[in-house]
Amino acid sequence: MTAGRIEVLIESTPKKAFASALDWPGWSRSGKTPEAALASLLAYVPRYAPVAKLAGLALPDDPRLEVVATREGDASTEFGVPSVIATRDRTRLTTAEARRRADLVAAAWRSFERVAAAAPAELRKGPRGGGRDTARIIEHVVASDHGYTRELGIKLPAPDPTERASVGALHEAMLAVLRRPSDGSPIAKRWTTAYAARRIAWHALDHAWEIEDRTPA
Repeated sequence: MTAGRIEVLIESTPKKAFASALDWPGWSRSGKTPEAALASLLAYVPRYAPVAKLAGLALPDDPRLEVVATREGDASTEFGVPSVIATRDRTRLTTAEARRRADLVAAAWRSFERVAAAAPAELRKGPRGGGRDTARIIEHVVASDHGYTRELGIKLPAPDPTERASVGALHEAMLAVLRRPSDGSPIAKRWTTAYAARRIAWHALDHAWEIEDRTPA
């Protein structure tokens, strides 16, 4: 990575686009157009920077977004998930780089846990009166993490989302896989190590920021 330069993947459909920082797992934002997604990604620098700091890393002081890949999205993109595995996600990762990305995944989980622990039980409803409350969001994130283990080649029982030790054991098993160097091949099914880190960290942070945005003032 060049100082200040952030390489970005754009995946888009006619109705939705995602901009994802390829070297910074979890830093992915959406918009109705690629331009709106890029603007949102840049706007989230102040929210993502503390996550990087938790991982012992620092974003460039003046990040410059550079679109290095543009791909057609799919039904998952349209639904609201960054689902495209880029060519860059299939390249070799050294042990050091795999560990760096795994540290960012761990920081995303810690960020989610801190936000959820400080949040009220009931969150402000959406414009149409919908949206999960805090306990349901926690359950959803933990259940999703357990679902991701199939892509990591791990077989573990579903943890109790209210038991910190149980969730922690799941996360440690997942991080053990993500820390391994990779030649860019899929880990078990479809996901590569780089994409797995991006997807898992994005999901945790997306819901952490949702909780923050829906916490009554």
